Amino acid sequence: MPFLSDRIAVEEIDDIRWRLLEPVSYEGKEQVFTVPTGFTTDFASVPRFLTWLVPTYGRYTKAAILHDWLWKLADAGDFDRADADGIFRRAMRELDVAFLRRWLMWAAVRLAGVRKSGLSTLWRPGFGQLAALVAVTLPGFLFVLVPGCVVLAALFVFYLAESIAFLILKIGSRRAPTGKPVKKVNPPSFRWTPS
Repeated sequence: MPFLSDRIAVEEIDDIRWRLLEPVSYEGKEQVFTVPTGFTTDFASVPRFLTWLVPTYGRYTKAAILHDWLWKLADAGDFDRADADGIFRRAMRELDVAFLRRWLMWAAVRLAGVRKSGLSTLWRPGFGQLAALVAVTLPGFLFVLVPGCVVLAALFVFYLAESIAFLILKIGSRRAPTGKPVKKVNPPSFRWTPS
């Protein structure tokens, strides 16, 4: 197995982010990549309305942590984003992530990389990579479109229900008899990432 340890030790920072308590090392084709202790990750960066298909944590978690680290290096100009995405896909294969899931996840990070780095990065890795991206993205988009819209609509309806409950509870908490502690009423949130 190319990851040099089966163990991942993290501590929760907030609802989304985690800090590594131990380094995570991956043996690539030509070099060993080590994600250092203290690195902050969100595991797989999946929009909330797609977590029914790809949860933020799973068999691919080590690959997602490695990918977050490589993208941080790419942001600093020390690594190529397309190479980071390719290593992500290879690491998922080595972690026995199912074929369709790993290719959909790879296509998603490639498209995010193109959005972040510019359209010219689409053809930089070569025509084969571009053809693979198109071949995965188009059917993948159609596959998640309907269920994704249903989940997004359901999340919005739930947000409205939470907002109504919040308003009722907030109004009711103002009428609490004096001398009694008032319970905290948490406002709802409608985020694209899991809370």
